[in-house]
Amino acid sequence: MTSAPPDPCTYTLDGDVGVITLDDGKANVITHGVLTAFHDALDRAEREAGAVLICGREGYLSGGFDLAEMTAGPERARALVTAGARLHTRLHTFPRPVVVAVTGHAVAAGAILLLVTDWNVGEQGRYRIGLPETTIGMPLPHFAVAYARARLSPPQFGPATDLGAMYDPSGALAAGFLHALVAPGEAREAALAEAHRLAGSIHPAAFALTRERTRRPLAEAVLDVLDDDVTELTTGAG
Repeated sequence: MTSAPPDPCTYTLDGDVGVITLDDGKANVITHGVLTAFHDALDRAEREAGAVLICGREGYLSGGFDLAEMTAGPERARALVTAGARLHTRLHTFPRPVVVAVTGHAVAAGAILLLVTDWNVGEQGRYRIGLPETTIGMPLPHFAVAYARARLSPPQFGPATDLGAMYDPSGALAAGFLHALVAPGEAREAALAEAHRLAGSIHPAAFALTRERTRRPLAEAVLDVLDDDVTELTTGAG
């Protein structure tokens, strides 16, 4: 008998930290099913956790949107990218600290996860992080540009967006995708420790109100143009 494929998005509670794990056994692509499970996990974390940890599997955080869906026609691509942008925006404004453990490739929509969260720790290794859209014939959507501008170091903003630069872990740290870098195999432990620290030190109500003040204006600007943004993305590439 062959074993069942892993659940691509699962949630567990580790004390006061809600842990969301992406693991489809392959590239951790983002599908509608993953997005639905992710929102369900965030719903639970908002009710019962003081912070959130997002982690992938060895070799991949996420390879981005599901290519099969993205190439199945403009309508299906538009629906997936719109849903993905809404998840990214929810993470950007989430009323709990969100920490990411990066144990492998974070590409396109996977890299955008790193632009909208609070503290990202990677580990040394042979993997890449970045937004390669312009190198594969796709314009970078407005929401990705907006979140990149808010997070990345000014000297690396252009290379990361216009030029589709892909970074090794040390380069991603310098560019601003990562906040810390640890030895191989230590990212999840370091990220979980930081999530527990934040859960125990951040006052939830004060954090949530401050989050509204610091991030809601950008999120609203992103959502105001999202329909036009995604339409351009799915019809404007050559």
